[in-house]
Amino acid sequence: MTAERFDERAGPAAAGHDGAADSPIRVGISACLLGEKVRFDGGHKRDSFLTDVLGRFVEFVPVCPEVDAGFGTPREAMRLRRVDGSIRLVTVKTDRDVTAPMERLVRRRVPSLEAEQLSGYVLKKNSPSCGLERVKVYDRNGVPSASGRGVFAEALVQRYPQLPVEEEGRLSDPRLRENFVERVFAYNRLRTLFRGTWTLGALVAFHTAHKLILMSHSPVGYRRLGRLVASARARRRADVRQQYGDEFMQTMGALATCRKHTNVLQHMAGYFKNRLDRESKVELQQTIEDYRRGLIPLIVPITILQHHVRVHGVEYLAGQLYLQPHPKELMLRITRSGTGLGRPRPHGRVLGVCEDLRQGASE
Repeated sequence: MTAERFDERAGPAAAGHDGAADSPIRVGISACLLGEKVRFDGGHKRDSFLTDVLGRFVEFVPVCPEVDAGFGTPREAMRLRRVDGSIRLVTVKTDRDVTAPMERLVRRRVPSLEAEQLSGYVLKKNSPSCGLERVKVYDRNGVPSASGRGVFAEALVQRYPQLPVEEEGRLSDPRLRENFVERVFAYNRLRTLFRGTWTLGALVAFHTAHKLILMSHSPVGYRRLGRLVASARARRRADVRQQYGDEFMQTMGALATCRKHTNVLQHMAGYFKNRLDRESKVELQQTIEDYRRGLIPLIVPITILQHHVRVHGVEYLAGQLYLQPHPKELMLRITRSGTGLGRPRPHGRVLGVCEDLRQGASE
């Protein structure tokens, strides 16, 4: 049987530039974060950023594994315990092992999420079912170590390794918040690209539109993806799709840093070397330098570059999703976490802006 390769006569010429599709962007979420009273104590953990801000741009798919497993609400609190090298889910007061019903739910519910066409997932931190990182695992003597992952969360990330997954607690960090949201929108565009029959031309257009975004996350990852695209014609379609998707989402998962953003901004500024007057060049370079020094947020040089792109009709830059990788209403590139720019540093810098320079981030 001949391996399926590319036929440029089939499929769309390119994926939609903004990743738009007829269906909304769907994001799985721990139901309690939407205000549903499904917690063990009958309460909820409504998160205002998720419900009031991100919720305007995505459609949430709520899941509560503990309720779906039949434990009811309210219910006895549970925790993870290490027993003979395995992790068990046990009730706190009666010490009842409820791992089996949770695993049955996981085997049924996690695969069914494929039909939901999710582009991301937000989990409840510290939960023995949904916690993603540093969930407490108790030994036989009742001594905890923050080293575990919830039963449902573990199955989720194993089943869907490309899917952007984060905890609501970590989303209070501006950089982690922007990284997650950017990955959600990028993954939605990736899914749109590979939906149905796709062409090598569509892949090239997708990769080109994401060049500067990828460079702001990992120049090394961008170059690896470029080599993959260049050799795609000689590869099986299924292999290209899998390998590009894996590498793309891994690259997007690397945190963008001030150093890498500055390099991207300077790269864009180079397109205006012969287009701007001296005063405009000085203003642009000063704005990029102010961003590099941590005096202003990223949105300031981005806004100036957007203006120049529009005025001078730089088509290549106009096609770069870096200029607006997600809705501006989310206000992520001003490093906000709800209101204001964050806590001012004693030396005048804004918390969350170019912190990687001070901390010595590399790549």
